[in-house]
Amino acid sequence: MSQQQQAPAPPYRPYRQVRAATPHSRAVSCVRFSPCGRLLATASLDGTVALLSPSSLAAIATLRGHADGVSDISWSTDSFYLCSASDDRTLRIWDVRPVLAGLNPGSGGAQPADPNADRCIRVLKGHTNFVFSANFNPQTNSTVASGGFDCTVRIWDVKSGRCVRAIDAHSEPVTSVHFIRDGSIIVSGSHDGTCKIWDAGTGSCLKTVIDEKKPAVSFSMFSPNGKFILVAALDDTLKLCNFASGKFLKMYSGHVNRKYCLQSAFSVTNGKYIVSGSEDNCVYIWDLQGKNILQKLEGHTDTVISVSCHPTENKIASGGLDNDRTVRLWLQDG
Repeated sequence: MSQQQQAPAPPYRPYRQVRAATPHSRAVSCVRFSPCGRLLATASLDGTVALLSPSSLAAIATLRGHADGVSDISWSTDSFYLCSASDDRTLRIWDVRPVLAGLNPGSGGAQPADPNADRCIRVLKGHTNFVFSANFNPQTNSTVASGGFDCTVRIWDVKSGRCVRAIDAHSEPVTSVHFIRDGSIIVSGSHDGTCKIWDAGTGSCLKTVIDEKKPAVSFSMFSPNGKFILVAALDDTLKLCNFASGKFLKMYSGHVNRKYCLQSAFSVTNGKYIVSGSEDNCVYIWDLQGKNILQKLEGHTDTVISVSCHPTENKIASGGLDNDRTVRLWLQDG
């Protein structure tokens, strides 16, 4: 086969539910596999972050300290640290290294980590309202971006705990912040209907990708290769945008998203998919290129607010709101 010809896409292999767990007493707000794939972090309106086994969903540790619900969590690239964003107006940085070391008891004398130890090493204070979104710079453990209901995007120096940039980014709450893979720029979305690109160093606005008053932009993120932005809006759509040209290339629909900021994801371990929760209690999987729905995963009993795709295995985690409260694990049949 010549270099130019691409092999046809393999036939789609469906996902099925393999596990469900209830690690929280309130709605699950966010689920995130660690980049190393050895932990699944989940956040909740109960104010806690749980660290679960990514295969059994057994609880390994609980991170307590926030005084109100947690809306978002982000891993550092090396999986050593976790950042959480809370309605208590703070972000917390947690050192997860002892938990990772304890996953292999016996190796070098490591013991399973104390599941209730206080692992918070920094509290980042400066937002004047709920902190809704957080993202580690993929290139360094020392920088975090956040967005909140105070309409600002903030950039933090983790080592000192200082806010080094406070950007008056939007006219309404910021729903998402996300670094591109080289850490140079940040995309933010807002209830004000705009999606903007920021220089991570200077804080200057480089581009406004979407400039509509409605619908609200409920989520935005860079694609893994950094060439595209996935934008969710409260009109039941997900759009893929080439941010260099500002052109919308694809639109994904069929799910329900009118009320909540649903966190979607790219799946790249077997074929290229877009994955999102939905307000009809399902997880939707679309073919990235074809835009068609490949599968609708049923099982949750409330809105699925967050999904995460495992970095190396064909595995999806999902989390449901208050009438469900479960974290579910879906596996692609081998």
